[in-house]
Amino acid sequence: MKALKGEDLKRVYLDYAATTPVRPEVIEAALPFFTEDWGNPSSIHAFGQAARAAVEEARGQVAALIGAKNKEEIYFTSGGTEADNWALKGIAFANRERGNHIITSRIEHHAILETCHYLEKQGFTVMYLPVDQYGMVDPDAVKNAVTPKTILISIMHANNEVGTIQPIAEIGKIARNAGVYLHTDAVQTAGHIPVEVNALGVDMLSVSGHKLYGPKGIGALYIRQGVKIEPLIHGGAQENSMRAGTENVPGIVGFGRAAELAAAEQPGEAARSTALRDELTRQILSTIKNTRLNGHPEKRLPNNVNISFDFVEGEPICLNLDLAGICVATGSACSSESAEASHVLLALDLTPAQARGSIRFTFGKWSTPADIKKVMEILPPTIARLRAISPLVKNTR
Repeated sequence: MKALKGEDLKRVYLDYAATTPVRPEVIEAALPFFTEDWGNPSSIHAFGQAARAAVEEARGQVAALIGAKNKEEIYFTSGGTEADNWALKGIAFANRERGNHIITSRIEHHAILETCHYLEKQGFTVMYLPVDQYGMVDPDAVKNAVTPKTILISIMHANNEVGTIQPIAEIGKIARNAGVYLHTDAVQTAGHIPVEVNALGVDMLSVSGHKLYGPKGIGALYIRQGVKIEPLIHGGAQENSMRAGTENVPGIVGFGRAAELAAAEQPGEAARSTALRDELTRQILSTIKNTRLNGHPEKRLPNNVNISFDFVEGEPICLNLDLAGICVATGSACSSESAEASHVLLALDLTPAQARGSIRFTFGKWSTPADIKKVMEILPPTIARLRAISPLVKNTR
């Protein structure tokens, strides 16, 4: 099937949590490092030093985005998944003599959960904390889970599927008092809500370029100075001998520029997205029966709407909307090929059927009220049509 082009169908993109388009300003900043200043930043000649200067400028831009006072605490990675892997494996292996206990939650991204499963095979013990009906981790549960052998707590800043924002600052105080390292996955929050590493009390924080209008394949791990951590990738002396491999200079430069723009525009964009989020939520819940909002009703990302539609499954909803030019998600983009119900929604005590009937709408920079109008033209008849043929359907009147 040929991909539809812009002239064939006006597409409405409401999957910004999966990825964002690269901003023109970002492309403009990165382009010279493909065509003109293409030197290796480890080289001492002029080409190399121009690349090095650009990398260091970007490091400062990313540091500013998350409130890190020292740009040397920013280490570039290939993305959020690598940053998550590095935080968990690096702390685990560097601090094994102190203990082997790790605390996380049941609703983390697979980059955290699968890494924890790997570490369990290496002799580490992992506590997977439950969440409440809104997807919120209880700080008291974190405190009670800490043992003398606990070396790391990793709780995401906000959930990628339902948008619930976690009480990381409270958890940070618990971690500091216990002498335990704290990592947070801020891939969904950096550039979208205020993120300040000292206010949150984190020792490590993961970010990703393509979630804030930067390139794919680039991210960073913030590592607070003094944290004892092993490198994940060994080789040369790049990234202060902590992450070997020639730097992705165009990606880093683009990431830095995207971070700079996001930091400047975040308050206004958050307010605009919140208005769109709340209006779409109101219209869906008031127009379509047997629906529910998943995640916290207030403490949630400004652009996230996750709705369960009873008696239908998310995949046919998603496909029907796509045919009508509306791009949404059935869950996290990283697990969209799985037929299993979302582990996040199951952790919120939804039934497997309810979890499979959920759709995630996420707004971004180019979203407008017209997008909501298009959704509400297409979504209600789509749900009605699918329910009419669904073996799950009951009397909804």
